Amino acid sequence: MKLKAIIHEAEEGGYWAEVPALPGCVSQGETREELEENLREAIAGWLEAGEEEFVSAPKQQILEVAV
Repeated sequence: MKLKAIIHEAEEGGYWAEVPALPGCVSQGETREELEENLREAIAGWLEAGEEEFVSAPKQQILEVAV
């Protein structure tokens, strides 16, 4: 399964990320590598919890744009 995550630089240093397809699924890390590891764990935990909101609401759409 592949999911898209939006990565942000944290104001206090490090990074945080959110997974739009999984409401409330966020994680953080001091480095990109730590963030990716923590995000995988957060996604696995979210999916294990059996969240019923896995698919985005019908009116929401994600557009991937290459520039």
